[in-house]
Amino acid sequence: MSFPKPQTDPVTIGEAIESLLKHGVPVRFTAYDGSSAGPEDAEMGIHLRNERGLSYIMTAPGDLGMARAYVSGDLDLVGAHPGNPYAPMELLLSHLSFRRPSITEALRLVRGLGIDKLVPPPVPPQEHLPRWRRAVEGLRHSKGRDAEVIHHHYDVSNRFYELVLGDSMTYTCALFESPEATLEEAQAAKYDLICRKLALEPGQRLLDVGCGWGGMVRHAAREYGVKALGVTLSLEQAQWAKEAIDREGLGDLAEVRHLDYRDVMDTDFDAVSSIGLTEHIGVRNYPAYFGFLRDKLRPGGRLLNHCITRQHNRPQRTGAFIDRYVFPDGELIGSGTIVGAVQDAGLEVQHTENIRRHYALTLAEWCRNLEANWDECVAEVGEGTARVWGLYMAGSRLAFERDEIELHHVLATRNEEDGSTDFPMRPDWRA
Repeated sequence: MSFPKPQTDPVTIGEAIESLLKHGVPVRFTAYDGSSAGPEDAEMGIHLRNERGLSYIMTAPGDLGMARAYVSGDLDLVGAHPGNPYAPMELLLSHLSFRRPSITEALRLVRGLGIDKLVPPPVPPQEHLPRWRRAVEGLRHSKGRDAEVIHHHYDVSNRFYELVLGDSMTYTCALFESPEATLEEAQAAKYDLICRKLALEPGQRLLDVGCGWGGMVRHAAREYGVKALGVTLSLEQAQWAKEAIDREGLGDLAEVRHLDYRDVMDTDFDAVSSIGLTEHIGVRNYPAYFGFLRDKLRPGGRLLNHCITRQHNRPQRTGAFIDRYVFPDGELIGSGTIVGAVQDAGLEVQHTENIRRHYALTLAEWCRNLEANWDECVAEVGEGTARVWGLYMAGSRLAFERDEIELHHVLATRNEEDGSTDFPMRPDWRA
């Protein structure tokens, strides 16, 4: 006896999307099968171009599948430039709410759309190994692994970074002292604030770990007469920084080495700055990290740690998109954990400051630069990588605006053996 095959009504992609959302589609959704969902008069929308994009979404539900489709060019955010997709992302994050379908509903959707869509396409070339694969294939935060992930993000193209970051060539939060300040003025203000917090004076020695393209090193040498050493794991950053030092005639004061900070042998620095490196260290490595930086300071020296933080001190996994496309092995935690780790390393915390709103402004400027220089950026790194950057920077801007992540300065001193310090009773950073 033969049994008839179950009949499955075709399901349009638009119907599938609507069935998965709690409150409907907040933007206009269109798909390659001609179906649609959401308000017809919406100024912004999503367009799914092809079956590969659908397979990405079905085989990796959530931000990873959407990101794969977007990076591959299989999904477009309509009504926004790919270099600055802030507006549709804000709308989607504010109003998009998925519901969990029942097993029966899920089976109907799969059968209606085609079981072949559950075959994962090759991931985009911009995607790094998932965290569990990295843990299996190599020790996280070993020198070799750290060099690999830093290369993944920072050795994209110095020309690309020039187009996005602007003349300051600085890839960390700026400090906008007025609404009219330019990005370059705000980056200079950030470096100057750090120099004042560190009380830098001519003839002193500064170590800047994770120095990037040498912005802090050059500012401290040029404006404060400090002998500054910067180290970075990115070869392209080190080469660019050395050329900039030579152009500015700072070779007698400033130096940048292509080096893991753990391999710095010099000691007795008057000050140490860590600007945007702690995010790459790993929370479990904080004791060794801050202990190492303490040992680089002379008694009486100062440490300034500048890093992205969470608004709480509970462990929280990084999202799949950020972990695989932007900062592999990156890890964030609250400022309280950082303060505790600094104190446990034998340093006295003197001052903390949260400047998260400034990072939202910084990211807005970077997105504008990417949009304005889109064609050249695409020619330099390819459209997929440029799309990654637009998505990541617009999403990060939203996260800072919503206080989902923050940016903290922690200033500490290595006191004399008797506990004495020359730290001022009431410092005025704007003096």
